[in-house]
Amino acid sequence: MAEQFDTSAKIRSIVGKRSLYWDMKVKRRFKYEVELDQGFRERVAKLAYGENLLRCIQCGTCSATCPVSHYMDFTPRRVIALVRAGFKEEVLECFTIWLCTSCYSCAVDCPKEIKITDVMYALRQEALEHAGYRKRFPIPVLAREFFKQVLKNGRNSESHLMLNLYMKTNPFKLLNMAKVGLGLLRTGRFSLKKEHIEQREQFQNLLKAVDRLEKEARIGDADDRTAKRTASETIDRLDKEVQL
Repeated sequence: MAEQFDTSAKIRSIVGKRSLYWDMKVKRRFKYEVELDQGFRERVAKLAYGENLLRCIQCGTCSATCPVSHYMDFTPRRVIALVRAGFKEEVLECFTIWLCTSCYSCAVDCPKEIKITDVMYALRQEALEHAGYRKRFPIPVLAREFFKQVLKNGRNSESHLMLNLYMKTNPFKLLNMAKVGLGLLRTGRFSLKKEHIEQREQFQNLLKAVDRLEKEARIGDADDRTAKRTASETIDRLDKEVQL
């Protein structure tokens, strides 16, 4: 967990015969290596179709070609660096992964042919799964509410989707949209009826089966990493015993 220190220092500046005093707060944030998620980059790489993040040379081409990088809190180059270092919370809570427009300019111009757009999609999946996104940021809330409706009903009801979105982000915006919404209701272009497919149970069982297979695959990968680490430690211990 990030350590944060707030210190207040009174600084005195003398200009001629006049003294100026003000308080300056200094914030320092850092993480110890043991607090980093060392397996984060492997999980992201697997979700991004095995993309090798270690090939990134931090040249910044992705950040330079991204058309929306000036709206991002972290540039794409920095996101890749944070993922490789294991800063899981910082990456999943940033706005960058949700502002990506999937234009693939970064992937086209990357000298190492890293599919950065796929990495952004993988980070979105991690953020939705672990609820690591900003709670009132509309884009992840919209994605999560859309998935909930499809999972429950097999279809998306736009009216309920927008109502849930505004209620969980900014309820006051509903008042601004009330006049437009009433007009759409009167003309029949907007309905409060929930839409759903037939045989919803089969659809839900299918999604649950896919989710179960993904979890089993992750557990298998974790067991493989544990076995490799144990074997490496055993070899090191035997080498030391031989040297003694």
